[in-house]
Amino acid sequence: MSTTADLVLALKKELKSAQMTYADLARALGMAESSVKRMLARGDMSLSRVDEICRALKLDFADLARRVADTQPLLREMTQEQERAVVADKKLLLVAICVLSQWTPEQVTARYRLSEAECVKYLAQLDRIGIIELRPLNRYRLKLAKTFRWRPHGPVMNYFREHALLDYFAGGFDGAGEGVMLVHGSVSRTLAPAFLERLQRVAQDFAQQHQTDQKLGETDREGYTLVLAMRSWEFDAFTQLRR
Repeated sequence: MSTTADLVLALKKELKSAQMTYADLARALGMAESSVKRMLARGDMSLSRVDEICRALKLDFADLARRVADTQPLLREMTQEQERAVVADKKLLLVAICVLSQWTPEQVTARYRLSEAECVKYLAQLDRIGIIELRPLNRYRLKLAKTFRWRPHGPVMNYFREHALLDYFAGGFDGAGEGVMLVHGSVSRTLAPAFLERLQRVAQDFAQQHQTDQKLGETDREGYTLVLAMRSWEFDAFTQLRR
């Protein structure tokens, strides 16, 4: 969440952008310049004072708050509590997966049996959890980094392992644009991280292409789920045959 310090920093940036000096702001507020400097240095001001500064800058407070939110660091990983909250309600998990794919509320309700009110309720929950910032007209901004991943042993991945993994790999992988590869080999431990980095780049390319193709019509797009993995592992049946 943003702090008062972030808000003050944003105000200072707006003052600089507007080429308004502390003296100019002091005159607009009816204060002494020294008092304005002290107030901004301490970051000690009421919301009514922030509103007065916004009016002096001809800036809407909502716009200021949005700019502060946009400067907050993006999440690369959620906490256990955040993930636990997401999987506690399967409809909430559905909406979370949809927003990760940048679906609009209209797309969600058109595809799934969710009313508009339900969809907005779940978007509000995702806002409280910290996954999105809900904006007017039920639009939102993702608060997740491009490198975001679910916790390897967190609630969401555990749910996937228990409920979705077998269903996913039961597919034939023989449709257009589908495929599955199982490659086994022994490589240098020093080179293994480089292969993992390549897999991560593929995942990022896939996510970026998803963003780019949102401008296409729905008939020109198809939903795919990309699963990339690499680990030191051996079939249990083979392990049992070891000497």
